[in-house]
Amino acid sequence: MFPLCALALALLCQPARPDLQPRNCSELAKLLSPRRHDGPGPSRDLAAGDHLKVCPQLHTCCTSEMEEKLSQQSQQEFSKEVLDTSNGLHSTFASRYKKFDEFFKELVNNAEKSLNDMFVHTYGMVYKKNADVFQDLFKELKKYYMSGNLNLEDMLNDFWARLLERMFRLINPQYHFTEEYLDCISKYTEQLKPFGDVPRKLKLQVTRAFIAARTFAQGLRVAREVVSKVSTVNPTTECADALLKMTYCPHCHGIFAVKPCNNYCLNVMKGCLANLADLDIEWNNFIDAMLMVAERLEGPFNIESVMDPIDVKISEAIMTMQENSMQISQKVFQGCGKPKSLSGSRLTRSVSDGFNPRFRPYSPEERPTTAAGTSLDRLVTDVKEKLKNAKKFWSTLPYNMCSNSSSAAGLEEDGCWNGSNSSRYNFAVTGNGLANQLNNPAVQVDITKPDMVIRRQIMVLQIMTNKIKNAYHGNDVTFHDASDEGSGGESGSGCIGLDCHLEFTFTITDSPLLLAPLEPKKIKPSNSACRSNLSQLILVVSCFIIALHLSFR
Repeated sequence: MFPLCALALALLCQPARPDLQPRNCSELAKLLSPRRHDGPGPSRDLAAGDHLKVCPQLHTCCTSEMEEKLSQQSQQEFSKEVLDTSNGLHSTFASRYKKFDEFFKELVNNAEKSLNDMFVHTYGMVYKKNADVFQDLFKELKKYYMSGNLNLEDMLNDFWARLLERMFRLINPQYHFTEEYLDCISKYTEQLKPFGDVPRKLKLQVTRAFIAARTFAQGLRVAREVVSKVSTVNPTTECADALLKMTYCPHCHGIFAVKPCNNYCLNVMKGCLANLADLDIEWNNFIDAMLMVAERLEGPFNIESVMDPIDVKISEAIMTMQENSMQISQKVFQGCGKPKSLSGSRLTRSVSDGFNPRFRPYSPEERPTTAAGTSLDRLVTDVKEKLKNAKKFWSTLPYNMCSNSSSAAGLEEDGCWNGSNSSRYNFAVTGNGLANQLNNPAVQVDITKPDMVIRRQIMVLQIMTNKIKNAYHGNDVTFHDASDEGSGGESGSGCIGLDCHLEFTFTITDSPLLLAPLEPKKIKPSNSACRSNLSQLILVVSCFIIALHLSFR
């Protein structure tokens, strides 16, 4: 027993020497040469590592200046990889938003052109003299889609009221109507229903479809902006030290072929990306809400199925009023009184302008195609797939970065860099988000100081999600666009349309959100050398106790 104890004591007294002895420093010089490393190069000969601040203080090829340079390099590579990984998501939302925006705008333009062609063909000069009523309708629809600063139901009610006034004059050209008389006619609109049930049905369809379409496009734009604002990550001092320790410290000690242990990489990434992971809950809620509206766009809120036949529906409403013109006129005369008759040349001119449509079936050879010859169904199907793929993006970002072949050793457990030497990494992977980093063994994270840029984007997602849910139920959505504030667009002529930045009004204090006040707790990551020494000490103490026991027997 005593020889065993002596052996244990001898082992304990030997200095801890992980397998970090560099063969020579020339390999590090070769590694740095392609990177055009500025400043002093590596030492020609091995030197004591007492000067190192982050890397293990063993024999090393790295000077203090090199350690600092490599730290900066690891931070730049980390930030670039986060940005590159997020760029795919950003590009997806940017391209789909652009496509939807083009599609919706061209859809309205095509509907206006189709109505104009049909009405010129059907009603001729009568339509041309009253085209402003229809032009204003489409102008207001475009205005709503671009800025949202109007009530769709009120706008459509005004359109039918104006159309009733014009139509009533046309079917009664022998009378003179004052503004007061026309106001009286509008009071009987609900009772008379001169256009049948078309106004009620069309109002419901147009309102729901435009609210859903505009909100969906806004959602794609907001997603694009959120990704853009959070993808630039500036590592904290603690994160920078962890990145250096994981990526370049092994090089300083002559380990070039060994990659970081997978769980070690995950802990480093989860610590450095803790704030980004906190986006995940609201991001997923936002994605789910977008998918709900996408289902509406494919079904009852399909703006394409509303706008394509809008010319036919309005024409049907006009023909309904024409067919019931005598009954409508009599009821109006009963309620508002009989207007004054025109006489002489005024009567002749008014009758010549009367409503006498040359109605013929309208079947143009080719209706206008929508943007890029696509359809709403194809666009929505494509976006739904991209939305589903975007779920849990932020919580899986550390895994995606560590899955890079150059970042970690995959699922290998032995022979990987664990932060101290080429061995096994014995710590479990921490959870996602800032609150779970309190005991992260790889990175010191102050969980009492959340990133306020990311917290603001969390609130933007919350607000947008609520608006999307309102649109899902057909409720109007109010956006505060930067266009309301005047100019400032890139063209210098003011910010116009959905590309204007949404401005949500909210106040954020500097207090941590959803976290109780905690005192900053600094956690020193353990290393394998300490664990090895502790095991040896336990062995020696055990031997000593056994020896004492035997001596007293």
